[in-house]
Amino acid sequence: MTPHMRYGLIGVIIGLVLLWIVGPVVGVIVIAAAIAIPVIAYRMLSPSQRRRLRENRRRKQIGG
Repeated sequence: MTPHMRYGLIGVIIGLVLLWIVGPVVGVIVIAAAIAIPVIAYRMLSPSQRRRLRENRRRKQIGG
């Protein structure tokens, strides 16, 4: 599991805990932020940067 995936899961878990402790609004906001921030950051990359990122991910999966 990549570090970025761990951060997202931690954000969702914290949001679920806050959902029961503090209230539904705070929990939903934290969960939405944990999902939206990486998506927004990826969408801000130019097409060539996205292509380079995909190539690097593919290379890491292959083991090279």
